[in-house]
Amino acid sequence: MKSKDHKYIQAFGNHLRKLRKAKELSQEDLANDADIPINQIGRIERAEINTTLSTMRAISKALNIDIVELFNFAD
Repeated sequence: MKSKDHKYIQAFGNHLRKLRKAKELSQEDLANDADIPINQIGRIERAEINTTLSTMRAISKALNIDIVELFNFAD
């Protein structure tokens, strides 16, 4: 059963995928740059997990963007 927040988690994952691709990074590249497990990027993008703030911070640093940009998506 999906949580009531699943649509936001899914929108976040879709937005992350767009940001990553705009930087021409593979999931593996982003994971390595963010120093997080390789499969975690895919799980976030597929909305399989609700990621933590510390992971979001690592991802934003790896993408060289302000963390606020990760939240700039339409639900």
